[in-house]
Amino acid sequence: MAPLIMDAIKKDHRELEQYYNIIVTSPDTDEVVRYQNQFTWELARHSIGEELVVYPALEANLPDGTATAEKDRAQHQTVKEKLKKFQDMQPSDPDFLPTIKSLMKDLKEHIEEEETIDFVKLESAITPSESERLAKSFGRTKMFVPSRSHPSAPNRPPFETVVGLLAAPIDHLADMFRKWPEDVINPNPSTE
Repeated sequence: MAPLIMDAIKKDHRELEQYYNIIVTSPDTDEVVRYQNQFTWELARHSIGEELVVYPALEANLPDGTATAEKDRAQHQTVKEKLKKFQDMQPSDPDFLPTIKSLMKDLKEHIEEEETIDFVKLESAITPSESERLAKSFGRTKMFVPSRSHPSAPNRPPFETVVGLLAAPIDHLADMFRKWPEDVINPNPSTE
């Protein structure tokens, strides 16, 4: 059986939490930079994937789906703005740890709501085969979207799709020159 959309979302959430823990605890600056890039890459792609695939499914399948998707988009906007600041910081910056901690605080609240309320309702409203289809679409979408935060970009299809298709190649090219964790199976987004 293929993974359900909730499984795909939770997998990303756990990876983000793992990368965050390494960033805030590692004494090795090089390792921190590598996981800063990995965290940014995963969170940017995850957020856009949700906005393009999952939030429209919320709107289409839940009576309160539009309000739920709007709330989630607003939470994403806050996270994207903090990620934009964080992604360009150096670990030596005095605001580096406070910025990632503030970002993660907002992200954890968002994750909690998604995993315990929003996506539980969605899974209840759709068939397992529809959930599997959404999970596949979510995974495919993440391959083509920007890998850095662009908080001023639109956050809903079709405009987000167009802007993403324009920004993604630039992000992916720059990713080739960034440092990545050695132990992450596929840290280079251009080869995923």
